[in-house]
Amino acid sequence: MASKKAKAAKPAKAVSEAKASEKAKAGKKAKASKRAKVTLRRPLQKMPAFVRRALGERGLLAHYRQRPAYQRNDYLSWIGQAQRDETKQKRLAQMLGELEQGGVYMNMKWQPRTPE
Repeated sequence: MASKKAKAAKPAKAVSEAKASEKAKAGKKAKASKRAKVTLRRPLQKMPAFVRRALGERGLLAHYRQRPAYQRNDYLSWIGQAQRDETKQKRLAQMLGELEQGGVYMNMKWQPRTPE
């Protein structure tokens, strides 16, 4: 009876390596899914034509797209909530200036995360 258990059992090292491999694969899948799926707490804002036009004219669309989803959404919401056109233009100018300058988000210091 003891000989059957001995034959059926895998060496401890092989078992631990297999578990480590499974955990690594699961971790990679979890990281990939976190990057692909972005969940925002606020409603997703559509980009108004005048904002898209301004980003294109100043060549800042790539800088805008490099920002995290929450920042892009916050900028659009903030600009869109203004009631007067003068206020919208002022907020748009601030966003464009921050994108050009880099390292700033809503008048606060900001640095992008370094990839792991």
